[in-house]
Amino acid sequence: MRRDMEECAGLCSMGSSRGCWCRQQCQGPAETAAAEGKPAPAREEKQVEADAAARCCAGSGGIASPMPPLHCSLQDLPVEMLVEIFAWLPGTDLPSLAQACTKFHHILHIDSIWRRRCRVEYGVRANLPNLERRGLSYREVYAKLLHPYRHILGLWQLDTEDYRTLLSVVVDGLCITGWTYGPSLNTHVDAPLQFKPSFRIRLKERKSAKVKCMEGRISRPHSRHVQIQKDRLTLQCNKTDHRKDLTAKLRKKRGLVLTLGLVPVREDSYQYDCLAYRRLYLPPRHPDDLIRPGLFQGNYDAFGLKVAMLSFHGKYARVTKITGDSIGTLEIHLMRRIQLPDGEFFRNFNELSRVVQEIDEQVIREQQQQQEDGTEDSQGHGWQSPAQPSVGESGAAALEEQPVPFVLPVGVRSRDQIYPRTCRMCFYGVDTITVTLPGFAYTRRFPGVFILFDENHLGFIWLELKYFVLLGRVQNTFQNVEAPSPQAFLEMLKDIHSGPDWSVRGLTIYRLTTSVE
Repeated sequence: MRRDMEECAGLCSMGSSRGCWCRQQCQGPAETAAAEGKPAPAREEKQVEADAAARCCAGSGGIASPMPPLHCSLQDLPVEMLVEIFAWLPGTDLPSLAQACTKFHHILHIDSIWRRRCRVEYGVRANLPNLERRGLSYREVYAKLLHPYRHILGLWQLDTEDYRTLLSVVVDGLCITGWTYGPSLNTHVDAPLQFKPSFRIRLKERKSAKVKCMEGRISRPHSRHVQIQKDRLTLQCNKTDHRKDLTAKLRKKRGLVLTLGLVPVREDSYQYDCLAYRRLYLPPRHPDDLIRPGLFQGNYDAFGLKVAMLSFHGKYARVTKITGDSIGTLEIHLMRRIQLPDGEFFRNFNELSRVVQEIDEQVIREQQQQQEDGTEDSQGHGWQSPAQPSVGESGAAALEEQPVPFVLPVGVRSRDQIYPRTCRMCFYGVDTITVTLPGFAYTRRFPGVFILFDENHLGFIWLELKYFVLLGRVQNTFQNVEAPSPQAFLEMLKDIHSGPDWSVRGLTIYRLTTSVE
């Protein structure tokens, strides 16, 4: 702060010696006459002074205040005022402003301007530790770290492995850190997601930022290459000793599907040096949505928690699996509510199955009729824009609904023995699971009951599998996850549903197989 004040004082003294053209232009008749050696016109002088006094007092409750000079340009403002103005401008506009004149160029070296831009645009705290000791300024942090790597910030989904995971890239002091989600076998759905560092982009001693990989069994940290192309992020290392830190059950499960066609790959030799990610946006929210959309997590199977995304699309809601080894999409028909007379309804599994089966047969008949008539939506069910209001039950109706006792039907399995004992609404839903492998895709359709417990808990019962999963809202907060438009979010969902990019994966598989001894 003291250094900024000294710079401001220096700039002010530098500009005051030249005088102000505006001040000369705004002189009254008396001052002009005195400067030219002529007598001042008394009547005109008094009239001008009266007009000036009236303008000064206007809008200030009759209290006189100094008048700014008329026809004053931006360059004639005090340095302190220019610093305040420039600090409110986007950082991307400041380099062009610095080229306007020498005065602006010097002012834009005052670090308080860039400190505010770092805080406002990237959430950097006001005082970074060890910044001056490292010989760095906020201007360099902005120009060499934050702005060049701004497109990497946000939430990403791994798109090259059978097991999908999350990558959260955030600003962390003088670094940009990528955090990888690690599934846990013994975590409740209400617990926060667990992340571990994957890479760091660090700025040191006025040099350009360097990317360091934090993964690997032997050499870490080591150099890592980052490439961003539209909504794709590629990370490539010069080391090939990487290994996913999966749990024992996950490694056992993965070992069953790691025959890649060319060379059978042993689990211990599973290595990679290139990872591709797709950008994730969180769903936009509409006031009429049943509940607030967002990320949820649940125990879909015995291999740890999976993350899914709830979004609303007109007459439908979608729960899209984000992590795991399969592409799963639960489609909820908001217009087909299952009425709950009382809690005993859940105890009778046969009655529950009968009701869902009748709805499912009706849905299939209607879809077939729409196909024959050519009236089916070309985008398919559940792909309406999330900008449209939800149709059916609204969030206000859900809050007004009286809770009904809930109990798992006899014979239905679940890994969640701790679940809400009351629910508010139930709807017919269909879970479509697709397992994608090179040259092979397997899809199955499972109708069931979608259960809304409260604002933070959902559930689904697969009737054919006799299995129940509880989903809890993810408590972690993420930055830079807003979709630029509802259409961009919709395209992202379709991209997830289409499966991984095998052109990238094929390259990765080749590298995997050539590393087998």
